[in-house]
Amino acid sequence: MRYPFIAFIVFYLVSSLIACQSNKVSESLESKMTGYTTMSIEELHNALTNNNFLLINVHIPYAGEISGTNLLVPYNEIERNLDKLPSNKDAKIILYCRSGNMSSIAVKTMVKLGYTNVIDVPGGMNAWKSAGYEIFQRDM
Repeated sequence: MRYPFIAFIVFYLVSSLIACQSNKVSESLESKMTGYTTMSIEELHNALTNNNFLLINVHIPYAGEISGTNLLVPYNEIERNLDKLPSNKDAKIILYCRSGNMSSIAVKTMVKLGYTNVIDVPGGMNAWKSAGYEIFQRDM
């Protein structure tokens, strides 16, 4: 009677440890397979307090931006704007657009250009607004 209970406890503890590490493992696998990772809206919101990265809005036409955005670079003009991008290919760069479609294209371009620390924000500004955060409108 005692052995099945102990076996159950051990199984539960091991399963819990594996579940806690699975997000890190899947993020690492995602990065190795695609060359980039993704970041949730909450992760971006929290990261903005440190601001140790370059935040780029790649959406066209301009539809607003997340406060703290460093650059506006059209998703289909990444290669024409290399002078605006860091020369350090390991620099942390986060890309977003309105819905996530344009940024998913842009991160792939960045990886092809040799950037190794590129992060996409799926859902973009739409998800940002849905989470209750404000979109900033710049005078253009």
